[in-house]
Amino acid sequence: MRIILFLAILLVALGYAAWRGGAPERAMVAIALAMVGGDALLHYFLPANFISLDFGHLAIDLFGASSTVLLAIFAYRFWPLCAAALHILPLLAHTSRGLEVSLHPAAYLTMQVAASWLVPPLLIFATWRHRVRLSRTGSDRPWLGSLRSSTPPMRMR
Repeated sequence: MRIILFLAILLVALGYAAWRGGAPERAMVAIALAMVGGDALLHYFLPANFISLDFGHLAIDLFGASSTVLLAIFAYRFWPLCAAALHILPLLAHTSRGLEVSLHPAAYLTMQVAASWLVPPLLIFATWRHRVRLSRTGSDRPWLGSLRSSTPPMRMR
């Protein structure tokens, strides 16, 4: 039930960000979809394993952490820094398991997934803030070094 609830919240956040977000918010949508797709593909071929180091989820989490760190470096936004931190946290679980630290499988699972519950509300908030900036100033710079807004200019009729 918790997985269905999480996916429902994530779907709302991704839909809102894809529909109303700027370029960084849409980049986060692509990252999240790749991670969810990778997770579904992983579970299609392998059962979840929390007794030993889970290399499949480690690969997905490495992708998520590296992608959001890159997003945080290049986006002209603050929220990607928070998203990057949330995606780095599961790597601590993998590190603990890899170092053979005595860790109960339920704790390993919780450490892997708990931070992900904060990503959808963060993305919803980030998209809402983008819309507020657009309504106040008419533009919202998406990337460092860019002078263009993340929305196309309005056409004259």
